[in-house]
Amino acid sequence: MGVAPPDAPAPREVKDEMTDPKPPAWLKPVNKLLVAMQKLGIVAGPVRVLTVPGRKSGEPRSTPATPFTLHDGLYVVGGYPKADWVLNARAAGTGTVTGGRKSERVTFVELTAEQARPVLRAFPKEVPTGVGFFKRSGLVNQGTADEFEALAGRCAVFRLDNISPA
Repeated sequence: MGVAPPDAPAPREVKDEMTDPKPPAWLKPVNKLLVAMQKLGIVAGPVRVLTVPGRKSGEPRSTPATPFTLHDGLYVVGGYPKADWVLNARAAGTGTVTGGRKSERVTFVELTAEQARPVLRAFPKEVPTGVGFFKRSGLVNQGTADEFEALAGRCAVFRLDNISPA
């Protein structure tokens, strides 16, 4: 095996899209549109707006998400492991969930991988519209309950506990 000459470019690091998926370019503009619709009172199906203080600025940061109820708990799953809203929710611990013009203050309680397994397993049944998002992101292939359960420890899962109306 030969040695690369000293002036040869360093080998490029290849990132595995399955382990470090990046959001598509269209996601931020679509998210902004969904947030604007909610502010006007237009509810887009099960989509709600999560608002948490930014971990660096402290300014409110909003993103659309699809919380769902399972066994009397309300849950939300982070579609990208390093999503800003996930990092902000971890740091703040509280925020609001808004559907149309109705808002509720909540605490974000992050589940352990073991606690998240049944919630993730239920995701494809409870939020079928979200399965395509996870497939396009490369986190799952077929969208089966087994594939979603295998995301435990990789994708954040939060239980949203109601504090009060905002």
